[in-house]
Amino acid sequence: MIVALWRIRATMSAMDLTSIGIQTNFGTVDWCIVIVYIAAVVAVGVYIRRYIHSVADFMVADRGLRTFLGVATMIGTELGLVTIMYSAQKGFTGGFAAFHIALAAAITTLAVGLTGFIVVPLRRLEVMTIPEFYEKRFGRGVRILGGIVLALSGILNMGMFLKAGSLFVMGITGLTQDIHLKIIMSVLLALVLLYTTLGGMVSVVVLDYIQFVVLSFGLLTGTVLSIRFLGWNNIVETVVRLKGEAGFNPFDGTGFGFSYVVWMFFLGLVSCAVWQTAVIRACAADSVRTVKRLYTWASIGFLIRFLLPYSFGISAFVYMSQHESLRAIFLPEGRSADPQTTLLAMPIFLSQVLPAGLIGIITAGMLAAFMSTHDSYLLCWSSVLTQDVVAPCFKKGLSEKARLLLTRIFILCIGTFILVWGLWYPLGQDLWDYMAISGAIYFTGAFALLVCGLYWKRASRIGAYLALIAGFGSVFGLSPVQKAVGLNISSAIVGLSAVLLAMVLMVGGSLLFPDRGRQLTGKEER
Repeated sequence: MIVALWRIRATMSAMDLTSIGIQTNFGTVDWCIVIVYIAAVVAVGVYIRRYIHSVADFMVADRGLRTFLGVATMIGTELGLVTIMYSAQKGFTGGFAAFHIALAAAITTLAVGLTGFIVVPLRRLEVMTIPEFYEKRFGRGVRILGGIVLALSGILNMGMFLKAGSLFVMGITGLTQDIHLKIIMSVLLALVLLYTTLGGMVSVVVLDYIQFVVLSFGLLTGTVLSIRFLGWNNIVETVVRLKGEAGFNPFDGTGFGFSYVVWMFFLGLVSCAVWQTAVIRACAADSVRTVKRLYTWASIGFLIRFLLPYSFGISAFVYMSQHESLRAIFLPEGRSADPQTTLLAMPIFLSQVLPAGLIGIITAGMLAAFMSTHDSYLLCWSSVLTQDVVAPCFKKGLSEKARLLLTRIFILCIGTFILVWGLWYPLGQDLWDYMAISGAIYFTGAFALLVCGLYWKRASRIGAYLALIAGFGSVFGLSPVQKAVGLNISSAIVGLSAVLLAMVLMVGGSLLFPDRGRQLTGKEER
């Protein structure tokens, strides 16, 4: 094992990434594995272009997705590099108590699979996006506003993906020059844009399956080796000594706390039943029965996709605590380390304990996961902008050719934005909490619209508008916003308050301003 070498400026409040020098086990063989694997994945994605003939092919794979491929592609999308990074960070900062997030995701996904809550009615309506349902239920105006809110929230949500990827590459390879990281991540993003623009959902499904297999092997192997290297008893005893009750009990007030646990259960529900990148799998399924089976089986994957990265983070916490030079950086006495610093803990730990060759395979899987998540999200948000914001503005609609072209243009524009945003936005909080709050801008209002719109006949268009607008209150959970306005409220409290406000406005607005006659449809409003 090669021990990390560090150079840190003592006067800095946060770690300057360019000032760190790291020696890792990542060598020439590993670089070759990564380059060959990534090249093969991109080649497959580009080759699939020949199967794209329509918008339905591009966006929902012509609704031909079956159970097990659907499960693999759903988990493959949600098991991206950013997922591993923010989960490992939660394991690092929260210890074993972070496992409650995985349990919440599994329970809620299983409940959706057994009941078909929200996703089955959406599949029966044969919509391609959630805002498309808004038009069927509330009218064209709600669809356009809902599409704008969804796309804005989703693009902000994935804005940190490149930063997470950059930090992973830095930690695993030992690169210290910021310019090198920007070049590498720009190249990766360019490759994602290439095969996503050409292949659409068909390439996403196929490549997610490949990435799912490779990354599952890598995560399982890495977890076993990490525990074997540190020793299970040593891991547990270290967490007990340094974190105490908060390291195991998520309800402990010095750790996560009750409100955070409730917030995680709600996030587990919306991440599978309301979040567009997951729901699009239900829309792509070949039948309602497949939708239920997909979510039921996916609950196991949603559990594992959190548990394994958490174990990486906990192992990294133990490793850093037992090396004096690293402990001063990652576990400073009297204060918490900068969130950008704690994101680095997991890749640095892996770079020290994994052997050459294996570290290349795992890195290739991680980077493929990075690309897989990006392609799904880019496709999702560009499709929403095309289908739900631009197309409804044209009375005669848009041709298939125009829709495909516009979707591909949006993919390029979104890619450019997230490159800039991801590299320059000051994180200021755990990555998972940033993503939860940025996503809440959309899903707090969307949850109200879907639940009330699908299951309550009196839900009205005015109530829908009010609920969508209420979601913007979630921005007060972002660390930079709180600093700007002088607030100090937990993101969980802000998120739950936004959910409650959206539901109250949806119900209140519907009762005070009911729609006349029967339910609106897009056709009636026009």
